[in-house]
Amino acid sequence: MAAKELIFENGGKLSFGDFTLPEKAKLDGFSFAGNLYKVKTFRELTKLERDEMFVYESEPGTDVSDFEQKKDGLSFSVTGEEDAMITVGLKEDTMYEVFENGASAGQMKTNLGGKLSLTLSLTPDQKTAVEIKEV
Repeated sequence: MAAKELIFENGGKLSFGDFTLPEKAKLDGFSFAGNLYKVKTFRELTKLERDEMFVYESEPGTDVSDFEQKKDGLSFSVTGEEDAMITVGLKEDTMYEVFENGASAGQMKTNLGGKLSLTLSLTPDQKTAVEIKEV
């Protein structure tokens, strides 16, 4: 069985994380779209930074695919072993609408640090699509 990559580009979007790892694994200096990314991942945590700035964190760890940052928000698909608390970095003190599998999960406002947190019910065999759009 081939080793899974911790972070890679696929069709202009990022995929990262591995919630099946028993111990921490990290990769620093991954170049994508003119930025440098760093990922840390394992069963208990997945974290992504861009140019040393916070982008994504989940507890416990998750697998993220099709991660795309947009001018007015971001979108990604995520899988995991169990319910996960996911925090993403966006514009500070801004209202966003969160969509889970295409359905609105309501509006949320980022804090002064630009972080927005949500809890998702995840399973290892089903991707959950998340879209977060500025209102």
